[in-house]
Amino acid sequence: MLIDMSLDQSDCDTAINSSYQSSSLSSNGRCSSLSRSSLDTTTTPFSPANTHLSFQTSSETLGPSDFRLLRRIGRGDIGTVYLCRLHSQQFMTSAAPMFFAMKVMDKREVERKKKLGRAETERRVLKSLCHPFLPTLYADFEAQPHYSCVVMEFCSGGDLLSLRHRQPTKRFSISAVRFYAAEVLMALEYLHLLGVVYRDLKPENVLLREDGHIMLSDFDLSLQSNVVVSMQKQSPPEPSTSEKVPSCFPSFLFRRKKRCLSASIRQKLMAEPVEARSTSFVGTHEYVAPEVAAGKSHGAAVDWWALGIFLYELLYGSTPFVGETNRSTIKNIVKQPLTFPSSLDVPATGEQKARHLISLLLEKDPSRRLGTANGSTDVKEHPFFSGVNFALLRSQKPPFVPAASSVGSNRSKSSSQRSSKFEYF
Repeated sequence: MLIDMSLDQSDCDTAINSSYQSSSLSSNGRCSSLSRSSLDTTTTPFSPANTHLSFQTSSETLGPSDFRLLRRIGRGDIGTVYLCRLHSQQFMTSAAPMFFAMKVMDKREVERKKKLGRAETERRVLKSLCHPFLPTLYADFEAQPHYSCVVMEFCSGGDLLSLRHRQPTKRFSISAVRFYAAEVLMALEYLHLLGVVYRDLKPENVLLREDGHIMLSDFDLSLQSNVVVSMQKQSPPEPSTSEKVPSCFPSFLFRRKKRCLSASIRQKLMAEPVEARSTSFVGTHEYVAPEVAAGKSHGAAVDWWALGIFLYELLYGSTPFVGETNRSTIKNIVKQPLTFPSSLDVPATGEQKARHLISLLLEKDPSRRLGTANGSTDVKEHPFFSGVNFALLRSQKPPFVPAASSVGSNRSKSSSQRSSKFEYF
């Protein structure tokens, strides 16, 4: 979904808005996380400085009449996304308005495109998510005569592609790339744990919340399957790699304990949707994996390939295999070897580690690609992420925090410059 935050109020589709509002008496609230009882803003352990919703249960769910569409903020292949807020503030304990993103799908149009399955997949995935770097589904209902709506949290910070284009060099620093890649990696790890292959990673789909942390969006291309969870033994670290802990006590008091720790066998969790296989030709041209481009069966390894392309673009301002046409891009992905921008200067240590990680992720043979064997564990253990505390990412300060402004006014039009995603069967 390409979100255009610069649209004016007049861009809102009045036909849909009027039909949507007139459907309030005949709506069918199938499933809703919001209720017509009190709403409150509270803080969560994941985000001490960020407000989130808490709500009380009620037998009466929210429907079309409870929301007011403000303007269109995005348009995709199977739906249009609107900025909206609760129509009445009487149900809220907070005086400040709460904004949401509502995806409205015309079921007739989706059926005409033969993409009802995609819409249902996205709804199922959204209902299963509970993660700080993934969207929260607040409401899901039908709006007569033929609209289907899902209400999610709204990200006021735009997307990473727009932010990259606003950088002086059109690319991010090593530290910023590491931060965003780490949060995306945690989101992919969670999706794979649920048996979901994302298949649509790109900067346009990495949104920024008001506190600067990321949220993945768009799950209509996702592939669901059973997940295999296993604990794998890991070799103990070499004694020479043991870190010294500062202490006021003599070191000999800790020698025995250190030897015991070194001899212990560590275990790591491996959870990958290994049964997920598809032959669908889906994705964004510059981000599709070689096995997809070649029309072969593919699985979760496509997400690790996309992570490599994602890292490359954030670091160098372009994707590695882009051609003059979509056809040439696909050909380059299958046949062209990976190269990095040439420079007279020797790359810094951080960039060298990033290049090594990218090379492992952009392995054309999916069976040899980093992440295929042990999932996210292998990726997180790469030296590029050395020093990253993945458990405390949500508490770290992002490299960029959106400036306080009118809702949705900080989105640039640069995200529309890339060709949209495709789906061929």
